[in-house]
Amino acid sequence: MRLRLTPREDGFYDLFADSANNIVTGARLLVELISDGADREAIAEKMRACEHAGDECTHAILHRLNESFITPFDREDIYNLASQLDDVMDYMEEAADLVVLYKIDKLPSDVLRQVEVLERAAELTAEAMPRLKSMRELNEYWIEINRLENEGDRIHRRLLARLFSGEYEPLEVMKLQQVVDRLEDAADAFEHVANTIETIAVKES
Repeated sequence: MRLRLTPREDGFYDLFADSANNIVTGARLLVELISDGADREAIAEKMRACEHAGDECTHAILHRLNESFITPFDREDIYNLASQLDDVMDYMEEAADLVVLYKIDKLPSDVLRQVEVLERAAELTAEAMPRLKSMRELNEYWIEINRLENEGDRIHRRLLARLFSGEYEPLEVMKLQQVVDRLEDAADAFEHVANTIETIAVKES
């Protein structure tokens, strides 16, 4: 296993942890957003602030990557992990923004289940980041993320079936489908993060 002795390397771990913790904040804001009686415009504004904070984390990681001679693991994997974490936040923020832009008053009940999957995936991802230093006890993380992504797929399929059942007007179907598709994209992005971490762990073992 590659030795990790230089102080400079620790900065990557902290930045990845910051990015993942910011995603937890975003996922919890999504839960608030879809709650009855929520001030959706105010919450969407907080989501935009989260997305901006995520961008700053990503830029900080890439800046450090460009300046570092020694990195804790492969440069390509650092780049991929940073980009994939950024993708998660982008998709969640886009979903929140669409709810507000389209003035969607009532969301199908299964959207809450979609968001709960994202919230759990966010928490697991944040919990996994500190373990990147040792590369230990990570296999349960990516196995559970894969299970959650499969659950998210099933929820997404049920939502699409309901949207196209004739219950909703065509314009409403279009609006709702964009929201649930972005939430599904976020679940997929969490799996990409987990796959990259698995790749890193295999290379470092």
